[in-house]
Formats: sequence, C-alpha cells, structure tokens
Amino acid sequence: MHIFDSVQKTKRKFIPLKEAKVTLYVCGPTVYDDAHLGHAKSALVFDLLTRVLQANGYEVTYARNITDIDDKIIKKAIEQKKDIKEITDFYTEAFHTEMEAIGVKRPTLEPKATQSLEAMLDLIQKLIDKGHAYQTTDGDVYFDTSSDNEYLSLSHRIQNEEDRQERVVSSTQKKNHADFALWKHVKDDGITYESPFGAGRPGWHLECSAMIEKHLAYQDTPYAIDIHGGGADLLFPHHENEAAQTRCATKHELANYWMHNGFVNIEGEKMSKSLGNSFFLKDALKIYDGEVLRFYLLSTHYRSNFNFNTQDLEAAKKRLDKIYRLKKRLFGLATCKDDTNFTKELLNALNDDMNVSLALSLIDEMISKANETLDTPGKHKQLKRETIANLAYIEDILGFGVKNPFEYFQFGLDAATKEQINRLIEQRNRAKKEKDFSLSDKLRDEILSYGIHLMDTPQGTFWEKV
Repeated sequence: MHIFDSVQKTKRKFIPLKEAKVTLYVCGPTVYDDAHLGHAKSALVFDLLTRVLQANGYEVTYARNITDIDDKIIKKAIEQKKDIKEITDFYTEAFHTEMEAIGVKRPTLEPKATQSLEAMLDLIQKLIDKGHAYQTTDGDVYFDTSSDNEYLSLSHRIQNEEDRQERVVSSTQKKNHADFALWKHVKDDGITYESPFGAGRPGWHLECSAMIEKHLAYQDTPYAIDIHGGGADLLFPHHENEAAQTRCATKHELANYWMHNGFVNIEGEKMSKSLGNSFFLKDALKIYDGEVLRFYLLSTHYRSNFNFNTQDLEAAKKRLDKIYRLKKRLFGLATCKDDTNFTKELLNALNDDMNVSLALSLIDEMISKANETLDTPGKHKQLKRETIANLAYIEDILGFGVKNPFEYFQFGLDAATKEQINRLIEQRNRAKKEKDFSLSDKLRDEILSYGIHLMDTPQGTFWEKV
C-alpha cells in the first residue's frame, strides 16, 4: 500500500509503526454550526482510508476529535441565550446523524476538548518547563516558535508578518509574531476554565496534540502515530503548530505520514461562508440519497479540489444506479464473499494512494460484463456467485450499494406515502390470492398513480419510483 505524504510530497510505501496495527488521527468538527460539504468530504476520505487499511488486514485505531471549546461556540450560546453544552450537544448529534446518512462509520475514539483539559494543561506545563513556552503579564501562554529549529518543516513555508496564528486578537506581548497561543487569559464574560496559569481557555492548536498523546501515542517509537489527516487548509498553521508542540514536549515527532484532502468548491468557487456559498450537508440530503452524495464526493481523487455542481451529481447518481440495478438482478440469492480477480484488482487500485478513478472504472467494467453475460441464455451459476461476491466487496470497502436495491429507488417519497403504497400492495396481494382480479387491477392502478413501477417477483412484490 502506498500513500501520498503531504510533508515529503511524494508517494510512500506504508509501513506501520507496529506490525498489523495502525493509529490514525483526523481533525474533526468545531460543533457550533451544521456540517457543510467540506466536512463531509474530509470525513468520507478518512472513512475510505480506514476501510482500505482494514481490507489489508490492519487493526485500525481511528480517533477524530470534537472541538467543543471555541469562541464561535460561546458567541452562539450568548446570542441564543443557551447553555454552551446545549449548543455543542445539538450540533454534535446533528453531525453524527448526517455522517451516518452518507455511510461514514463512527471512529474508534471521538474525544472532546472539554474532556481533555487536564491533558492540555499537562502539555503546556511541559513546554514551559523545557523553555518552549512563556507566560505574558496579561496571563496568556504562548509557544515560542524561535525555540523550535524545525518550525515550518511541515508546511515548508517562509513565515510572513501577515500570517495569522490565532482565532482571536493577537497579543502585543508576544516575543515573535509567529508565536501562537497555548492558553488565553479571558477578560470577557464568556466561559472560562481554571488552570495553573489563571482562568481562561486553551488555544485551538493545543487540543489535537494533547488528545493524541492521551489516547493514541506510542511512547517507544520515533513518531507518536502512524497517520495524521485533515483538510488541506489545516496544513498551516494548525498541523504545523501541532507538530511543533509535540516535537518540543515529547521524545517523538507527531506523525509518520500526513494526509490532506482537497477543498470543496461550489460551482468553481472555494466553499466559504464569506462568499455565501457554504452548502450545508443537511440541505443536500433533502434532495439526494446519502449514498448518492457519498458516491459523488468520493468520485474524484481525495487530494484534488472538488467542484460541486448538480450536473456532475446527477451523472454520479446514474453511475451508482447501475450498481443497484445489477443488485436487483441478483436479489434474493445467497450472500457470497469469495475473493475474485476483481476484488484483488479493486484493492490494488485503492492501495495506490486510494486511486478511486481506477477503482470506479473497474466497477463499471465489472457491471458491464456481468450484465452482458446474464443477458445470454444459461444459468451462469459461477458468474452469479462471483458477481455477488464483487458487489459485497464494493459495499465493504467503498460503502456503495449497501441498501436494499428496491428501497434505494424509492428515495424522494415521504414515509407516509411509502406506508400507503405498501398498504395498497398488501391489499392487492390479498385480492390476487382470493382471485378477486377486478379488485386487484383496481388496486394496481391506484398504486401506479403514485408514479411508481411495480415488480412481482418470486421473492415478493417490489416497487420503485419512476
């Protein structure tokens, strides 16, 4: 397996720090608002990475944090006159619901900033004791970037005076303009936490380093974890500062491999709330099945910037539809998970830095050949078995085709309408059993008036939206 390392800027063969085990940490959401398509893209990328690693036989420990301490959260709590936990719990639950809708599995660990304060304070103290941090007379604690000879080795940047290091106004007491906050003394009426450095709040960059040390870090290896991931916008300053903190406070570097996914653009513009085009995931899920969004957002290479537009989304849906139409042809047959030439080729493609374009072309070819052969006379018992195994593998490693193929084509109808259609189908089946064909035909016409297609099969009657 090879992955592209964002720091070395080349593909590297993946060799874990511990045999058959992988530690992965990904920066998660700040829970003060709904998840947008950028959050979805990042979550999908590392969900796919986890699946590929597991398909290679690795035991993966995957941590994705929840930032529930932030000025934006406090601002919203004050504006809405709500408790901060009420805000963070609401958006955390919404995030989980929406991630589930697009097939993203829960990580092994999901630590929260509010549950990691002790680890953060311990890390600050280590940095102070080792001469890598200092406290100002205002009560703030800053990381001294000049004390780290390796600072900027991650992003390979040349520091500019204009570079912003914080989400809050910078202090005039910093030694260097590049120094970043580890602890901010709070002078407002917002939420504060007690610490040996005075009441305040932790710096944004601090929590990830502290969580990694607390939950994942190996203490006998040159790197704390195998892989650190996140969006490309986090490489600097967030990941640069994380790496500096860990490097200077411990005996190891932070991660052996760094992986970053590209931006999501809406009709060609980088998604940004300031541009007014931040497309919330919850809005997309009202229009499209979550698996369609999963297929679409994973259809281009994870490192490429993604241009979200409805034309390409519709094309992706048609491509996913082909998987489900093949599933319909094999519906009711026993599940099979044999290894085939196709499953080996698919894994090889994904092992090449998650080459999803090649993977999807292999899937297209497999579907085309399977349909062509199934259309010719004969039982094709072995082909059916292999095809079922191939579809099961696609489900496991890519998360495509996981639903009942008939229910998949019912998307767009509300629960009450689906219930009514199913009720009418039951009545029709009963009328047919009683040989009341006049009533059966009448019920069939009523069912079809909903704009659906009926299919009577040996396994029962199924329907889909036309």
